[in-house]
Amino acid sequence: MGRDEVSQQPGMGEGKALHRAVFLDRDGVLNRALLREGKPYAPTVLAELEILEGVPQACARLKAAGFLLVVATNQPDVGRGTMKREAVEAMHDYLKSRLPLDRVEVSYDSGWENPPSEFRKPRPGMLLRAAEQLGIGLRKSFMVGDRWRDIDCGHAAGCTTILIDYHYEEPLRQLPDARVKNLLEAADWILIRNA
Repeated sequence: MGRDEVSQQPGMGEGKALHRAVFLDRDGVLNRALLREGKPYAPTVLAELEILEGVPQACARLKAAGFLLVVATNQPDVGRGTMKREAVEAMHDYLKSRLPLDRVEVSYDSGWENPPSEFRKPRPGMLLRAAEQLGIGLRKSFMVGDRWRDIDCGHAAGCTTILIDYHYEEPLRQLPDARVKNLLEAADWILIRNA
């Protein structure tokens, strides 16, 4: 779905002033991802969840500039039966207690569904649902992530995409609009373009 198609969808707040949002992947963007063999993995218990340096400041600056902050995260281990949903929700409660997040969108789908779930990144369902419910203008919003699924999801939703580039051992499928080292740099990039 291209940028123009997204903006034309019914119920997307035509005729109303739409909010700007920054959609945030969770692991590797807000909290430290656990690396194994060059690939990132989600923490499995709250004790492993570590908010990355600079994240509270970046979120505060984006909120002060009028952006909604929406987490969009795949947590397939729940769908695969190797992790409890309550453990993921405890992590999200912790993040919401420390960061000014407006919403947390989660896909618990395993990734093995056929056909694939519309809500599991790289498909844009989580972003589209949040946009519909919060009145977000996707073409003036941003998707920040650290993996190809985040970038493809942002493109599919019509957002500007920013990659936090950790040089993981997995290729990108589409190029991001920007590459940065952390969320603080991403916030700077966004705020300069929205000054």
